[in-house]
Amino acid sequence: MMFSCFFLVSCNTDQSKSTQTIEKNQSQNPGFPFYDTSLSVDERVADLISRLSLEEKAAQMMNSTPAIDRLNIPPYDYWNEALHGVGRASAATVFPQAIGIGATFDADLAYRISKAISDEARALYNATSEKGNFNRYNGLTFWTPNINIFRDPRWGRGQETYGEDPYLMSLIGVAFVKGLQGDDPDHLKTAACAKHFAVHSGPEQLRHEFNATATLKDMYETYLPAFEALVNENVEAVMCAYNSTNGEPCCTNNYLLDEVLKQKWNFDGHILSDCAALVDLYVAKGQGGHGTAPSKAGAAAMAVKSGVSLNCGDTYSALPEAVEQGLITEAEIDEQLALLLKTRFKLGLFDPKGSNKYDALSLDVVNSEKHRALARETAQKSIVLLKNNGILPLKKDLPKYFLTGPNATSTEVLLGNYYGVNSNMVTILEGISAAISPTSQLQYRQGAMLNKDSRNPINYATGNAANTDVTLVVLGLSSTLQGEEGDSIDSDTAGDRLDYGLPPNQIQYLEDLREMADRNPEDRKPLIAIVTGGSPVDLARVQELADAVLFVWYPGEEGGTAIADVLFGDVSPSGRLPITFPKSLDQLPAYEDYSMEGRTYKYMNEEPMYPFGFGLNYTQFDYSNAALNKTEVTKEESLSLEVTVTNTGKVKSDEVVQVYISDLEASVRVPNFQFINTKRVTLEPGASEKITFEIKPENFQLVLEDGSKTIEPGSFRLYVGGASPMKRSLALGAPKMVEIEFAVN
Repeated sequence: MMFSCFFLVSCNTDQSKSTQTIEKNQSQNPGFPFYDTSLSVDERVADLISRLSLEEKAAQMMNSTPAIDRLNIPPYDYWNEALHGVGRASAATVFPQAIGIGATFDADLAYRISKAISDEARALYNATSEKGNFNRYNGLTFWTPNINIFRDPRWGRGQETYGEDPYLMSLIGVAFVKGLQGDDPDHLKTAACAKHFAVHSGPEQLRHEFNATATLKDMYETYLPAFEALVNENVEAVMCAYNSTNGEPCCTNNYLLDEVLKQKWNFDGHILSDCAALVDLYVAKGQGGHGTAPSKAGAAAMAVKSGVSLNCGDTYSALPEAVEQGLITEAEIDEQLALLLKTRFKLGLFDPKGSNKYDALSLDVVNSEKHRALARETAQKSIVLLKNNGILPLKKDLPKYFLTGPNATSTEVLLGNYYGVNSNMVTILEGISAAISPTSQLQYRQGAMLNKDSRNPINYATGNAANTDVTLVVLGLSSTLQGEEGDSIDSDTAGDRLDYGLPPNQIQYLEDLREMADRNPEDRKPLIAIVTGGSPVDLARVQELADAVLFVWYPGEEGGTAIADVLFGDVSPSGRLPITFPKSLDQLPAYEDYSMEGRTYKYMNEEPMYPFGFGLNYTQFDYSNAALNKTEVTKEESLSLEVTVTNTGKVKSDEVVQVYISDLEASVRVPNFQFINTKRVTLEPGASEKITFEIKPENFQLVLEDGSKTIEPGSFRLYVGGASPMKRSLALGAPKMVEIEFAVN
């Protein structure tokens, strides 16, 4: 979505006048039937629509809706964000960026996060609406989660997703929707939105005109499963993407919106456009758009006829003109408006105060100690230990620590994009300084810029690496370098990362630190790299130079505290990579190529730098006694897989147990192996736990070239362990996976 207001309706609403009029009318209690809660939602919606003029209907179908004073309806703006906390509004809890949540592999945690977010959202709405504030980002309709597949590490917005795998995306996405929408059968707590439908993951610079070409096999094997899972979870809204998919703009794509979403999946919520996506319909090809509509009115008519109920932007202001020109009927407009208004009724926005339990939520839940603790837990569980030669965990009472690097004191690297803010953002410097002994010395120098060669003849920072007990260097990216078009202010490529490497000056600084740390061969000083970022990045040189490497994503408000917790062993790292880190971009197809051949752990035949699912602990785990209840099943039967996991080390730790499957006799191309189940367990030193997984018939399915699914008889192999089955996992220190075969008849 864009941030500028020039194309949007009512960027500045005269709220005070509208609120005063509404309060006056409410005191007169006009008793319109659409306020009658004894009627069904459909009856209430129909009554409200019957009272609106055509111009009012069009205005209510754009994101920034004006007040209708004569009906006591205040303004409402549908645009709100909750990617990893209530965003762009009042101060609120800032959880780790979505890709970090994906790295936890923990659906229960994702549910608790989104439940906390929706608590805060309702509390903020209750307080701000009481004051008559109906600004953008004060509403209850959240355009979250982003469940596009992070198919290529160049995509700057991949940080907004949960990774590259459809099952992981579905697992975390479904949990997030549950937490956002609540458990009241009669009211939504907030309204969630699955975006961006569909086949959308860059290039960011071309998103308004790009045509993503994907086979039906790739669509149903990779790009669509998470959307289907969220529709099955009754997600309230789906956002159509800017780009075209297979030749049709997504917001007028008959196959995606009608055949798949409505007919095949029976979606009954509302569809909305990404911001200004409908403008792209009437901007000519070659000038930054699709050029499929002759005019603004034509684009508005096409979108409504395609099932788009809500326009982020002002294209629907031309709907009255479209009716006048005979491009669309008012009845067709009414049909889409009804779908949209149902959401507001389900949120209770036309009900008396106190009609649902969420009206009682107050501001004391916002960034509460409980929610801060949850943010800390999430950051702890998201941190991925990529290398450790034994230096970690550190002692808290070493005589001297040296902390350096461009991101050590940065608040920006805590946030990622689509973020909220509050008054207590714990930087990495603050977290480490709070954790160590008061008698220990901590030296800090920034030492290097984020993305600029600023080497001087004398750099006093590097010398500290020679006379300290340990150097901690905080490198990586921030959302100034990667993110959304127009938001990454230090990116020349619209937020995408087309070069893959860390900024060269950071690598040079790391080399200088290593040289100083090695100055005395008899007293070589350890060097720990802490890397921030929202995407894979080339860490080959970092892996070589550092004694330990932690990848910490954009870890949220408690990021500094959580990083210190892991560094000093208060918790063992347990994050797992939700996306493959290739050794170089040469291992991948072209960025614009949406074929899955060679992409992600499922189809990549090259050896990556770090595999999907990989991450180390401060202990060792052993997998044993793997057994199936059957070795042969029919196509309709499930299997029960048992495995014993043992902590054979000396440290209490979580282990993320992962199950993968391979079809060994498929008649078409299938994934090398695919992720199908997971469970996070906590084990004390020496403890064991027997874990049981259900392997369902849907896990045996393969996708044919026409997109249909079938189960073919033949042999299958299951893998269970602490990472994906790529050989690189074992080489990097992951426990050996257990393999077991079975047959489907």
